Amino acid sequence: MSRNLILDYLSYLEVEKGLSINTLQSYGQDLRELREWAMTCGKTINELKEREISDWSKNLGRGKLQPKSVVRKISTTRGFYKYLLRDGLIKVDPTVNITNPQAKYSLPKFLTESEVEVLLNAPDINTLEGIRDRTILELLYATGLRVSELTNLEVNDLSLERGLLNCIGKGSKQRIIPLGRSAITWLKKYERVRSHLLGRHSTNKLFIKEKGEGISRQAVWKMTSNYSLLVGLVHVSPHILRHSFATHLMQRGADSRSVQSLLGHSDITTTQTYTHITNINLKTAYDIYHPRARR
Repeated sequence: MSRNLILDYLSYLEVEKGLSINTLQSYGQDLRELREWAMTCGKTINELKEREISDWSKNLGRGKLQPKSVVRKISTTRGFYKYLLRDGLIKVDPTVNITNPQAKYSLPKFLTESEVEVLLNAPDINTLEGIRDRTILELLYATGLRVSELTNLEVNDLSLERGLLNCIGKGSKQRIIPLGRSAITWLKKYERVRSHLLGRHSTNKLFIKEKGEGISRQAVWKMTSNYSLLVGLVHVSPHILRHSFATHLMQRGADSRSVQSLLGHSDITTTQTYTHITNINLKTAYDIYHPRARR
């Protein structure tokens, strides 16, 4: 019986690299598409040569995919063939000379501090769900959590007495994030609400719906978007709150390394994107307020 090389690779990533289920699903889809391409060439996925991989990457660029998506698929493919090479399943890496398309550079979208305040005040805190939703929004902005990190939080991940949150991020990496006074206040209010939502059921999940069912990533995205539209903001996502968290820290003088640690970025260059935002804001302020800026 022949080995399923894609499943072998995904298992390796899960066990050795600790990648999340969502990331593994994306990688799996990318590699299954590559396997289909190999079949059109009359080959198995481990028989593809550089010329066929080159044709495949060019074909990706001709489609409707965004450059970032093409770059991800090529990156997934590179990792896969490095794994095959290391395991002795191929003799030459066919991706070694494959280049990425030029991705369009764009700065992260973020809210102003006043817009964040408007969004935080959107939920109806006279209801159980409203207090829960306000707490979720407060925590997203107070910590810069990814939405998957928030929905995976358990009750024991919080230490309100010490003002700390334990988070398991990408690659199963742990980080400790401080909690501000406002977030702690709302988390304490939510403690009472959670017991009502839980009823007779039992779960360790921090954020739940009625009957103790954990709230999903999709539900948090939908909730955030709905509240933003309610108060006249345009389709705010949890990730925009993450961008806002980082941007406001940098604008108020936080250093890149500290923000990198809080966000759980493995590469400092990702964090330094927010430096570009603050530089643009500084230039705008200079142009507006300096008496000789426009002379």
